[in-house]
Amino acid sequence: MREKRWFAPVYMFIVTAMFSSVVIGFARRTQNLVEANARLALETAVLQVIPQLYSEDASRLELHRIFVEQVSEPTDESGGAYVYKKDSRIEAYAVPFSGRGFWATISGVVGVKPDKKTVTGIAFYEQSETPGLGAEITKPAFKNQFPGRILAQKAEPLKMKRPGEPLAENEYHAVTGATQTSTRLEKIINDALVLWREKLEKGGGTN
Repeated sequence: MREKRWFAPVYMFIVTAMFSSVVIGFARRTQNLVEANARLALETAVLQVIPQLYSEDASRLELHRIFVEQVSEPTDESGGAYVYKKDSRIEAYAVPFSGRGFWATISGVVGVKPDKKTVTGIAFYEQSETPGLGAEITKPAFKNQFPGRILAQKAEPLKMKRPGEPLAENEYHAVTGATQTSTRLEKIINDALVLWREKLEKGGGTN
């Protein structure tokens, strides 16, 4: 009996090691898939704010190909924005933004024309806000307010107003019943736009 006392702990060690290896291997494969999906979500959001490039009928593979072929990654010269060029001229910027929403991180992009003030659109690729409330920021009713907005030359390039209030050229309506999400999103977007402008000036970004 004494000779077999080692059997149980050794057996448990071997079984635990085997299952740990399986779990670790699965986690690594899953992590790669998660990262790939997150990257594709970002690429799709960038294309959504560049009207010339995005098509709802395009497949995930087609969108990835378009992004890789047509969009330049952020540089100091672009102020940290993604850039779409045609005939060597900038046609649109996609300014990334990310910050803490009401529940978790909200990440997306704001599209801006080469005049650096006219908004082409807004898109999100990460958010965990309350369905039916804060998550309404991802719906057309909210996003469709942004194309054509004109960024103000101040600390609040875009300003949120309460639903129903009249709007100036740089203003948009908040989501009804989602004050915290709307307020935090306003700050996230404006912080990103102000930083983008500062980087453009330092980098000497030109068309």
